[in-house]
Amino acid sequence: MNNYLNTRFLYFVKYTKTLLLILIVLLMFSCQNKTQTNIDSFKKGNFKTVLNDRNITSFAIRNDSLQIETFDNKKDTFYIKWKNDFEYILLKKNPKDLLDSTPFYVKINGIKKNSYTFKAYHKGSNFKQEGTAYKIE
Repeated sequence: MNNYLNTRFLYFVKYTKTLLLILIVLLMFSCQNKTQTNIDSFKKGNFKTVLNDRNITSFAIRNDSLQIETFDNKKDTFYIKWKNDFEYILLKKNPKDLLDSTPFYVKINGIKKNSYTFKAYHKGSNFKQEGTAYKIE
C-alpha cells in the first residue's frame, strides 16, 4: 500500500510540474504587447520621408487618391493607386519629362507603430530608393 501511495504521489508531482510549466508559458505569451499597427493608417495623413542612402528628407500630405510632396521647397502632386495593403504606385499629376511620366512603385517592407520602411523604383529602371516614412500628426 505504501508503494502505491508513493507512485501516486510521484505522478501527482510530475503532472503538477507539467501543468505549472504550461501555465507559466501561457502567462508569458499573454503578457506580450499585442499592439498591432493598422496598415490603413498609412494610406492617409501627413508624412516625413527619409531616404537611407543620402539622408534626404521630404514631407507629404496623402489622401486616398493624391499625394502632395514637398522636397527642397518644391511641391509635386502625385496620383496614388494602392495595389494592395503593402504596395502603391505614384504617378506625377503634371509630368514635365519622360521620367516624370514614369510610374514610381513603392513596396512597404516593414511597419511599426508610426512608420514604415520601403523600397521604391521607377518602372523599367535600375534606380532604387530605400527609406522610412514617418506618420506625423
